[in-house]
Amino acid sequence: KPVDFRRGADSLAALAREALGQDPFSGTVLVFRAKRADRVKIVTWDGTGLVMLWKALDEGVFKWPPISEGVMKLSSAQLSALVEGLDWTRVHPPRRSRPSAVR
Repeated sequence: KPVDFRRGADSLAALAREALGQDPFSGTVLVFRAKRADRVKIVTWDGTGLVMLWKALDEGVFKWPPISEGVMKLSSAQLSALVEGLDWTRVHPPRRSRPSAVR
């Protein structure tokens, strides 16, 4: 769900723990969006402290999935696409082929 963008890293980490049941100090990357979906805040623990990245798109909005229980899981490639303002739903891991027999 959209969050109040006046919140800082500590407040967003507390929100993740209380509302989402996520441990903000586990290395999980937490992505929060603004009401208009044109801004995101990304919070993660790097082992020494909380890191927060804030990004606002000059034009358009970030593509978001339907909200289901407040949590979505993305691969690192999908997260990169989201941050770039791209349609992350079009990013899929390559299909693994069955190993062929070596002759």
